[in-house]
Amino acid sequence: MQENSAVERIVEKYGDMLYRLCLIMLCVPADAEDAVQETVIAYFRKAPDFSDTEHEKAWLITVARNKCRSMQRFRKRHQALGEEALETVPQDEESSHIIEALMSLPEKYRLALTLHYIEGYKVDEIAKMIGRTPSAVKMQLSKGRELLGKKYKEEYL
Repeated sequence: MQENSAVERIVEKYGDMLYRLCLIMLCVPADAEDAVQETVIAYFRKAPDFSDTEHEKAWLITVARNKCRSMQRFRKRHQALGEEALETVPQDEESSHIIEALMSLPEKYRLALTLHYIEGYKVDEIAKMIGRTPSAVKMQLSKGRELLGKKYKEEYL
């Protein structure tokens, strides 16, 4: 019973955030759900001890990112087709266009932009999570914003 309440706590507290992150990385709702589920399973298999909730959240984001990358590698090797739009996430029209443009960017830019602008992490925190220097993260954010602006203007304006 105690394990069930812990699962519910993790899913309730971090589920939506992990789903958004995985959906933006994978662009397929079903795959995003699978990645979140595998992340939660990994959490309980490892049963890590965290110093605080931010450490716990950072660990979950890192695991989710790695699960998404594994799924992307699998797709490339097995030539799986069929990217779906963000049908399951209710958005106004402008937001959905921005998210579609974001999903079309290379992964390193999608991840940095999502963690910074959607999840609210600072550059130093993102650097630790993704194993890059703060200056590399700043460059990814700068280049990502530039690419996102170009893509959005080309497609929707």
